[in-house]
Amino acid sequence: MSRLSVNGVDLYYEEHGDGIPLLGLHGTPSSAAMWADAATELALHGRCIIYDRRGFQRSAPPAPFSTLDLIDHVDDAAGVLAALHAGPAVVIGRSTGGLIAIELARRFPDKVKALVLLEPALFTLDPLADAWARNLRLRVLEQSAGQPGQIAEAVIRQALGDAAWESFPGDIKQIFAATGPAVLAEIKGHGMDLSEDALELDEDQLAGIRRPALIVTAQDSIEACRLVNARLSGALPFTQTVLVTGSHLINPAHPAVLDFVDRIAASGDAWA
Repeated sequence: MSRLSVNGVDLYYEEHGDGIPLLGLHGTPSSAAMWADAATELALHGRCIIYDRRGFQRSAPPAPFSTLDLIDHVDDAAGVLAALHAGPAVVIGRSTGGLIAIELARRFPDKVKALVLLEPALFTLDPLADAWARNLRLRVLEQSAGQPGQIAEAVIRQALGDAAWESFPGDIKQIFAATGPAVLAEIKGHGMDLSEDALELDEDQLAGIRRPALIVTAQDSIEACRLVNARLSGALPFTQTVLVTGSHLINPAHPAVLDFVDRIAASGDAWA
């Protein structure tokens, strides 16, 4: 088990393969354990680094954080890359991880070579998506009654539907449930997708992210995610979009992602 001390926090991480650095950022609720199979595939195309974000599963402290802010996760991602001498990296973010990836590229452009955004949770980009996320926040807090043990399940049931939750095997449900304190801390924090004051970026701020980006949308995903991706594809200056089968939990090692990674690797230092 490998660990890093980053920004005063003990983080669990894994490295697989070598070559161009690839940083994987998991969603909420989730864990790097959910990326195990993808990491094996990604390792055939580069140096894949995955980690449990602060507060989540193997990076959870003995006493849970009361709040977790977007800037905490962004600083941690930058710190992981710095500690492992792994930048600039292709940063692959799924859902909330995609939100973190966008802000990482904005605040630390020298650490990012390219972005792979798997339905990033930047809901404030679109009015309908923003309203959906704000309503989701209220429904999750109401359903869970603010109890950490129930909140991860509430997020998945409310966001993706009861069938999505029921489709997960028991061990995956246990992983999700254990992330409850971190999920609640993000909701109580600042800048996260379900925070009361979620991150807002205007067109000029997004246009300043001058890195190639692959934006991936799933055919059966929720409307809010499709709306965000449509806005994002028009705002980021160097984008490629792809539609894949399935729902919101898009495979980080989808063939379209692997092809994009290979093309970025072949480009050499053009986007360093």
